[in-house]
Amino acid sequence: MNLKNKTFYRNFFSIYIALVLQNVVTLSVNLADNMMLGAYSETSLAGVAAVNQIQFVYQQFLLALGDGLVIFCSQYWGKRQTAPMKKIAATAMHAGLLIAIALFVLVSLFSRQAVGIFTTDGPIIGEGVRYLRIIRFTYLFFAVTQLLLAALRSTETVRIAFQLSILTFFINCGINYVLIFGNFGAPRMGVRGAAVGTLIARMIECAVLIAYIAKKDKNLNLKLKDYLQFDRVLAKDYFKVTAPMLFVQGLWGVNTALQTVILGHMKATAIAANSVASTLFLMVKSTAVGASSAASVIIGKTIGTGDIARVKEYSGRLQKMFIVIGVLSGIFLFFIRIPVLGLYDLQPATKEMANAFLIILSVVCVGMSYQMPTNNGIIRGGGNAMFVVKMDLVSIWMIVLPLSFIMAFVVKASPIVVVCCLNADQIFKCVPAFLESHYGNWIRKLTREA
Repeated sequence: MNLKNKTFYRNFFSIYIALVLQNVVTLSVNLADNMMLGAYSETSLAGVAAVNQIQFVYQQFLLALGDGLVIFCSQYWGKRQTAPMKKIAATAMHAGLLIAIALFVLVSLFSRQAVGIFTTDGPIIGEGVRYLRIIRFTYLFFAVTQLLLAALRSTETVRIAFQLSILTFFINCGINYVLIFGNFGAPRMGVRGAAVGTLIARMIECAVLIAYIAKKDKNLNLKLKDYLQFDRVLAKDYFKVTAPMLFVQGLWGVNTALQTVILGHMKATAIAANSVASTLFLMVKSTAVGASSAASVIIGKTIGTGDIARVKEYSGRLQKMFIVIGVLSGIFLFFIRIPVLGLYDLQPATKEMANAFLIILSVVCVGMSYQMPTNNGIIRGGGNAMFVVKMDLVSIWMIVLPLSFIMAFVVKASPIVVVCCLNADQIFKCVPAFLESHYGNWIRKLTREA
């Protein structure tokens, strides 16, 4: 193996491992919450699962803003131009804070209606509203944290994200254990205790990250004054690429929320089973998410250097790695499902349905681990965001959702068949991903000259 190959693999895995571990630990908080709430009350678990769909849609908007930031800033980082990177980071932060404030106002005014979108069960709505009234205060802190981490990720600084996730895990789980069940003489707060734990963890996470950037980070050297500036030209460049991503990521969040709507209106056990299966699936999905983020940084940085031949070489090498990651992830999910389900205190019917969902998702994991990093990491990271936008619009809104609604409400198929339909796009999107990455014109230079 020559020096260039060693450098490539070292760069990829240094970013990849840190991001996978960060995602796993972050999702472990959700898994621990689900297990604690499942032991406390299945109604509480279902109520929190419904509210978390709102959080998921919100997270998709922040993900689009962060990914757009990384796409641009990694190319500037390849050219070692940090001044425009700071201006783009400021634009992304302004947009993120606006979304956070808008969501806070909406769920404050229409909390019961917001939870009622996902279930018609009165007790579940009641538990969801109690959770939402506290969790809404996390939105602002979460936006600041995610967009600061995206700015750092564009400069290949990722270790702090993993360290923060460890901190959040222990704070959140510790407070939840005390407040959900009323341990150590604390009040027994149920879902409100889970929300308080998450809020405190998010506040501390944000404060620690700001302190780290102020004192330790030397790549971007971000200051508060950098976030008070606005560059109209760079903002236009940024939103030209990011606006379609915001649109499609928002629709992706709505799509995922609609999955809960579909399953929640079929059987009472389906929403709880889907929550359990989805949490474990999302944890294994971290391997694909990490690969996507690492590929985006590497491809963007390489385009910034101007070496297009190497960009194509890296694209082919990365896709072979994605296939291996997918097969290993699918096998892991298949074998880990039984011991993990054994940790839950659930009704037999709920546990059986969750087990069936996880077997389906084990297969889905293989296709997803190839198409997601190829589409979002290589093609979108290379500057061609519109290809991914168009493909998602067609696959989700013209194929997956119509088919799933028909199977659920017309054919009256079982939740297991509906879950297959809801995840079918993770398999068939592999074909356009392969064709575009090998034969398409996806390499775009997005930077301006200094």
